[in-house]
Amino acid sequence: MLMGQYEHTIDAKGRVIIPAKFREELGERFVLTKGLDNCLFVYSLEEWKNIEAKLKTLPLTKKDARAFTRFFLAGAVECEIDKQGRILIPGNLREHAKIEKDVIFIGVSTRVEIWSKEVWEEYSNNTDVSFEEIAEHLDDLDI
Repeated sequence: MLMGQYEHTIDAKGRVIIPAKFREELGERFVLTKGLDNCLFVYSLEEWKNIEAKLKTLPLTKKDARAFTRFFLAGAVECEIDKQGRILIPGNLREHAKIEKDVIFIGVSTRVEIWSKEVWEEYSNNTDVSFEEIAEHLDDLDI
């Protein structure tokens, strides 16, 4: 399971070190794509295959399904970790996540999220609903 929070800095070429704990879980190669809430999602190749299978089941006749599939797959790239433990985040993905310098890596069960530090702080400080309220709603799901 992917969990925890780590902070790193992206270099001028768009390279960033993947936290060692996440490298162990993700493997040498994995998929990086646009995420929701202005972050990036990172999936192991195994988990990416599960995501692809789910996307294939979405009805082609539904506009929202087509739009989501395009959004999710158009920005997807397969990444390989270099000898220093880094990956290159393409410019279009850095732009999507508003990543300029400081980044936050967050383990979220089956994926890693990469956030601009500023965007993450704004998100976590300004959520409309308190985490206590969210927890109350999750009780309905037996979590």
